[in-house]
Amino acid sequence: SHMELLDAFVNFEYPNEIGPGVYDIHSPNVPTVEEMVALMQLAAERIPAERLWVNPDCGLKTRGWAEVEPALRNLVEAARRLRAEFALSRAGGV
Repeated sequence: SHMELLDAFVNFEYPNEIGPGVYDIHSPNVPTVEEMVALMQLAAERIPAERLWVNPDCGLKTRGWAEVEPALRNLVEAARRLRAEFALSRAGGV
């Protein structure tokens, strides 16, 4: 998904936080930081960034540790980058 499902939340004005998955746990692919950042940026076009959680799309028990660890490291780095971008934009820097 490229966050199309979140279109439903635009008009509904969902009031709570939401964590659209940025790591497909059913795939052996380890997503890059850039891929995860791009997905969360798409999500932020539909849901206010302050209400977004960065997380995998589900539990991780279908994957081996060799896949999970680098994917989660990338997920953490993606979250750090996005938080820095968000803080900059709120401060008027971007």
